[in-house]
Amino acid sequence: MFTGIVEEVGTIQALERRAKLQRTSIQAKTVLDGTAVGDSISIDGACHTAVEVGSDHFVVESVVETLTRTTMGDLATGDPVNLERSVRLADRLDGHLVQGHVDGIGTVVSRDAFEDNINFTFEVDGGVARYIAEKGSVAIDGISLTVVAVEDVGDRGRFSVTLVPHTLSVTMMGDRQVDDRVNVEVDVIARYLERLIQAGSAPSSGMTWDTIRELGYER
Repeated sequence: MFTGIVEEVGTIQALERRAKLQRTSIQAKTVLDGTAVGDSISIDGACHTAVEVGSDHFVVESVVETLTRTTMGDLATGDPVNLERSVRLADRLDGHLVQGHVDGIGTVVSRDAFEDNINFTFEVDGGVARYIAEKGSVAIDGISLTVVAVEDVGDRGRFSVTLVPHTLSVTMMGDRQVDDRVNVEVDVIARYLERLIQAGSAPSSGMTWDTIRELGYER
């Protein structure tokens, strides 16, 4: 489990691609503190297990499922990546609960700078978009962000977020351009709510969408 607060930007040091596995070495500093083999680290929002930890780098392995569902397979030597160690129970939750389980890959469709901020609009599959709501939380490449607008576009969806100067300075989002691909993870609470509604359709339950709205949530 993570918080979506990036601890540092690492650099892809080396890549070894095999038939059904990618071995990635990442140069880092902050996230190495207290990290041992077997610990979890979020790489651009995708949870990975450290299989090797050195003095200035760590190594992870990505299987086909991860390479298919995330942007890990797009990486090249020298690329920057957002890094975060898994959260401890004593840590403050400054972002939102992020599992590191990427729901889909989004595409940057617009990038608009104003003053020192940048407003990004992303397009995602409708199956992912249904869980994204205005003023809700979403993780983009492992960064916890607040959704400022949503729009349905046919069977797909678009949503916008605004990055302030601090976030741009401590993550690699400032490098993102139109047509770039990003990892998107929706707020897990939205998924639990949907499951609750589905279970609520049983005769023994009075849970409905009207009930959820009365509690302050919107579909």
